[in-house]
Formats: sequence, structure tokens, C-alpha cells
Amino acid sequence: MLLHALHERALVPWTPLGRGQLAAGAGLLVLLMWLVRAGDGFIPLLDHANLAFHEAGHPIFGLLGEAPGLYGGTLGQLIFPLVFIGRFWWQRHSLGFALSLAWLFENGFNIARYMADARAQELPLAGGGEHDWFHILSRWGMLERDVALAGSVRLLCWMGLLATLGWLAWRYLKDKER
Repeated sequence: MLLHALHERALVPWTPLGRGQLAAGAGLLVLLMWLVRAGDGFIPLLDHANLAFHEAGHPIFGLLGEAPGLYGGTLGQLIFPLVFIGRFWWQRHSLGFALSLAWLFENGFNIARYMADARAQELPLAGGGEHDWFHILSRWGMLERDVALAGSVRLLCWMGLLATLGWLAWRYLKDKER
């Protein structure tokens, strides 16, 4: 039933993307990429919200147990953009979908920064508690790979941002064909 509904929804055409929307979306994506590359990559408006979602995830998922509470920070950080991605996909709203994807990938850079700090533990922690990624990677037996894993996450995020920009341009060109 669910798969049928998703299939049916996928057949619904996307809302047309105008030239102004393309320019605004592409401009925001390029600005986001520039801000990620500049300085320490911290974008206050997005990253303070991402941090709030991270911190909220611990107690919410913590209701399910200690392990879910540990993973809950990162899960909380990812769930909010994923909800927006799903909503805009369902509505077939091109610009909202692309900007939500960009939010998800930008969020990944913060996760990678935190992950890379697992052994060094130099980042100030908002909750003042224990380092999530130290414990996560220790559980997985991958603590010594913290920096390499973070590099892979960063690469995935860059590829995701570039793919999002490409999808936005493709969507615009596809709409012009109609």
C-alpha cells in the first residue's frame, strides 16, 4: 500500500522552476558552499539550529535506551532536514526540495567535524557532557579512523551539494522543455 502510494506520488510532476527560483536556489547553494569553505565553516543561522536539534535528539531517543540516546544527537540533527526533504518531495516542490537537501549536506559537515574530533576531543561541547563520537566509534572499534571517516563524510557532503546544484539546473532545463 505504501509503496503504491509512493509510486503514484513519484508520477506527479514537479512544480515548474522559474528562472528567478533557479537563480535564487543556485545562488544560495553557491553561497552555502563558499561559507562552508571559508573560515571554520560554521554558519550561525543553520548551525545553531542544527546544534539545537542535535541536543534535543539525545533525550528524545534516550527514552528508547542508552544506545539510542547516544546516537540520538546525530539522528536528531539529520531527522529535521530529512522531514523537510520528504515533505517537499511529496509536494513536488523543486526549490524547497533542493534547499532541504542542501541543509542536510551542510549539516553533514558539522557531523564530520565532531566525528574527526573523537580522539582529540578539543571541540567545546554544548552540553558539557561526553563526546558522542568518541563513544560511537569506540563501540564500532573504529576510533583510530575518526579523521578518515570524517573525511569520507565531508566528501559525501561536497558531492551531495554539487549533485543538488546539478539537479536544480536539470530540473529547470526539464521544465523549459514542457
